[in-house]
Amino acid sequence: MAAVEHVAADADIAPVAALIADPTRAAILTALLGGQALAAGELARMAGVSAATASAHLSRLLDGGLVAVVRQGRHRYYRLAGHEIAEVLEVLARVGGRPAVRSLRQSRQARMLEEARTCYDHLAGRAGVGLFDRLREAGCLAGEEVTPEGERLLGGLGVDVEGARRARRRFAPECLDWTERRAHLGGALGAAITAVLFERGWYVRGPVPRTVNVTEEGREGLAALFSGKELTSHTPVT
Repeated sequence: MAAVEHVAADADIAPVAALIADPTRAAILTALLGGQALAAGELARMAGVSAATASAHLSRLLDGGLVAVVRQGRHRYYRLAGHEIAEVLEVLARVGGRPAVRSLRQSRQARMLEEARTCYDHLAGRAGVGLFDRLREAGCLAGEEVTPEGERLLGGLGVDVEGARRARRRFAPECLDWTERRAHLGGALGAAITAVLFERGWYVRGPVPRTVNVTEEGREGLAALFSGKELTSHTPVT
């Protein structure tokens, strides 16, 4: 009988996959996909477990390099260790099935996530896909590069395009949206645009984790932006 040849793997993915595979840890990681740092108690509530159980799982996620700690005085808050972790979770969300909706509250939350949410640090859902479509229709993007028209439009909005270009991540990749099954804008540019949308008050955090809501000022500002009008004092960066 021929000896079984061992084939060396390019990377040891099993430990990371095992960390994500636990339902409680998966719930904690999903809660952190909104990009905000959250306290252990809040993560315990969102995962439906006791504070002690959440702390044990957070310790394992810390050891595995999937989350990081942000300290403010005596308080500790947890966030994803980086955009790479968020990208892995988003891919798994696309591959996995959608959970069954068993209540009116769950149905409402699902609709809000589908409408507009953050994919770690950039806009996703129908809002993110729609924004990406409008940027391309306006001739702002050519592949993963910003056109001169895009430089003008995004610069007028207050986006630091050059700073995003220097970031240590892909500049402007398409990110397949797990609810829309179409692309929204990811990478450093997607994050920079989303940060400005929050700074201007055009989008605000929603009542459900990860969800965001467009404001009336945001509707007017986006309409003006893509109609070629100058942004007025009614839409300042705050």
